[in-house]
Amino acid sequence: MTTTVVQRDWIPATRTLLVGGEMVAGQGETWSVLNPATEDELAAVTGASADQVDQAVAAARAAFPGWAALSGEQRSQYIHRLADVLESAADRLLPSIVNEVGTPVSLAEYLQVRMAVQEHLRWAAEAAKTDRTMHLGGYDKPHPTMSDVVHEPVGVVAAITGYNYPLNLAVFKFGAALAAGCTVVLLPSPRTPLTTLFLGSLVAEAGLPPGVMNVVIGGAEVGRQLSSHRGVDRVSFTGSDAVGAHIMAQAAQNLTGVTLELGGKSPSLVMPDVDVSKIAVEMHLRWSRNGGQGCAALARLLVHESKYDEFLAAGAAAFDQMIVGDPWDPATNIGPMIRADHRERVLGFIDGSLAAGGTKLLEVTKPLPDKGYFVNPVLLGDLAPDARAVQQEIFGPVAVILPFKDTDEAIRLANDTAYGLAANVWCDDPAEARRIALRIRAGTVWINGGGAMRPDAPFGGYGRSGVGRELGEWGMHEYLEVKHIQWRV
Repeated sequence: MTTTVVQRDWIPATRTLLVGGEMVAGQGETWSVLNPATEDELAAVTGASADQVDQAVAAARAAFPGWAALSGEQRSQYIHRLADVLESAADRLLPSIVNEVGTPVSLAEYLQVRMAVQEHLRWAAEAAKTDRTMHLGGYDKPHPTMSDVVHEPVGVVAAITGYNYPLNLAVFKFGAALAAGCTVVLLPSPRTPLTTLFLGSLVAEAGLPPGVMNVVIGGAEVGRQLSSHRGVDRVSFTGSDAVGAHIMAQAAQNLTGVTLELGGKSPSLVMPDVDVSKIAVEMHLRWSRNGGQGCAALARLLVHESKYDEFLAAGAAAFDQMIVGDPWDPATNIGPMIRADHRERVLGFIDGSLAAGGTKLLEVTKPLPDKGYFVNPVLLGDLAPDARAVQQEIFGPVAVILPFKDTDEAIRLANDTAYGLAANVWCDDPAEARRIALRIRAGTVWINGGGAMRPDAPFGGYGRSGVGRELGEWGMHEYLEVKHIQWRV
């Protein structure tokens, strides 16, 4: 996919909901969507009313039997067609995301658009073709029988996404759900609804059957209505663990299953055999990506005490390369926080750490823009393992560093949070690196930096990092029921 930005200030013209294949005007709450880099209003949007949420769920339920009855090949063709339409609209998706999220354009083309469409949505389209029937063979007690295990779509999925990756997080959910034969009601974060509203118009353009995919927008009340709706068969949510707990409780009213991809406090372990001069810059530029607003950000740095001072010295070059500012400047690699209240929360972690005896070991000190919700990146040290900034997800350009004496202490520190989403092990001994990886309680463990998020591998976490998995066959199974069929022979 080749992306050409036609207008850096382009914002989707649509301000409507997609319900049952029709674009309809919202009848609920109205609010302003802001550009986090300029604080300017991008649009005033009106969300769905309670009746419109009911209509969207009803449309998805009415469309479900027909969509589920299609062959996998037929669903695959529809999903590929949607991917074609999204690719053709990349020059408009990109500026929409840069303007409402603040991701620097230097990073957004791949992270926010191409990865979602070319890799993850295309993978889901191909996965739709897979026959997941399992033939168990014969069983002779008390008399001979044969058995098959078949997979059937769970039904209507409420997909609720976070603000930091509006297209990716939506694709992770609706791609697998549609491939499995489910229908979807998609609700984006109220902070970043514009890209999803545009996505709704592209769904209509792609010609999916009416009601197969619906888009509504709104705040917490719309989220509560969807999560507790009797017409919803599965709730898939990405966001904070605090909100995820509420979603789970709301879904439990109807014993509705949930998939929750929640927060993280992911460690990156640096073992004593590593040449830190080769990895320090990469580590710092990775956790600060997207302004640190990523659930799997490796922002808890655990460094062997013998490499601690050398690592700090080598990391200074990364902070020299961090350019905070206008996300449309190609030199910028750190954009704004999403809103003023979130900026204050991130600054509160920094101030609280300093008040508790912590220190700024590395930081960007260049003046920030006069407008926008920017925070200069900082590495905090001299904190106790139970300090708030060490234990809680900050979701900003702030990392913490702790030294360790040996492998056992490194693993104890790595596992010493309520989260378990991701981790990384830097180690020159492949066998030792794998042994360490197996002892870390996290859903994804990279070794020596790993690689890009694979569409065919599971993503999710232990503990307060969530329930279930997204992506790959594991993500598909979140949207499938399992049925045993047995007959006498």
